[in-house]
Amino acid sequence: MRTVKDYYYKKAKKDKYPARSVYKLEEALDKYKFIRRGDSVLDLGCYPGSWSLYASEVVGEKGIVVGVDLQPVDKSPRAGGSEIVWLQQDIMKPELIVAVRKIRPAFKVLISDLAPRTTGNRWADHQQSMRLVRKTLELASLLLHPKGNYYCKAFQGEDFPEFVAETKEQFEQVKVVKPKSSRVESREVFVLGLGFKKKQA
Repeated sequence: MRTVKDYYYKKAKKDKYPARSVYKLEEALDKYKFIRRGDSVLDLGCYPGSWSLYASEVVGEKGIVVGVDLQPVDKSPRAGGSEIVWLQQDIMKPELIVAVRKIRPAFKVLISDLAPRTTGNRWADHQQSMRLVRKTLELASLLLHPKGNYYCKAFQGEDFPEFVAETKEQFEQVKVVKPKSSRVESREVFVLGLGFKKKQA
């Protein structure tokens, strides 16, 4: 497992990304193609910026990426990448939706690598993770275009199957993804929702 960490850590350094987590997005995207050229992408929990930088390259100059985190991020897009707007906001507060909608009223894709500050208590960490991922799903329901896509990190635990069921109510297809770059011993997985079923107002 240390070898895996070292491999992806070194690869991120070589590829000039701030964190190894970028490969958890790249691997899923290679397989499921849920971000395309020209898309608008909302990245929740974007610090230190790897996912936003990678998404910017994928969508290209005609797309846009909005990265949101409690911590400030200010990185320039890579060559050929789209504009990235960095927002220092709390996803739990209603001000976020106002700030995001000033940039774009809706997005084609919502991605989230958000994780709680872990305490070592598996039950408490799982509950806090579920609180965050449910919020990202709520934001997806408010900010995604019809047929939009969703990719979110979650920790497996007793409430996880219920969350997957909630996601299935909102998307045409739902998959649970465990990227190779995710540590084998980690309980983290990613929930992928394809084809948002936007409810008519």
